[in-house]
Amino acid sequence: MKQTKLELLVGVFVLIGLIAVAYLTIKLGAGSLLGGGTYTLEARFTNVGGLNMGSNVVVAGVAVGRVESIRMEPTDYTAIVTFRVTDDVKLPTDSMASIKTTGLIGDKFIALAPGADETYLAPGNRITMTESAVDLEGLIGKMAFGSVDKDNPSTPAPAP
Repeated sequence: MKQTKLELLVGVFVLIGLIAVAYLTIKLGAGSLLGGGTYTLEARFTNVGGLNMGSNVVVAGVAVGRVESIRMEPTDYTAIVTFRVTDDVKLPTDSMASIKTTGLIGDKFIALAPGADETYLAPGNRITMTESAVDLEGLIGKMAFGSVDKDNPSTPAPAP
């Protein structure tokens, strides 16, 4: 009798644990653990190198949202990033979005720098001032091997 009761209690405990994990997985997947309501914004970047769906969106180092989707605009080959921001963050229309890196080669995230305009971005609006991700491999290659651009005046011309 005691063995059956113990097995039943362990089973109930495991079931409660599985329900808690499922609940957190659903909440994290929907991005609703940020607290309260959210609204969507967009930003256009020429290079999103390394930014992923679910990456953080921060203002002054504080996480205020998550990247929801990344797609390519076929007309001009730029990347359109759609992200969610909590309702309590009101961004002026002249705000800037930058893709930054945690550490030297860490995860990418979007850093928002609020502007000083009197009007605010409405849900679904696009941030027009953006700064794309820095291509570290390209920069290291230029430093290590010099610029291979023939039109670049800083590259010395070959000796005749």
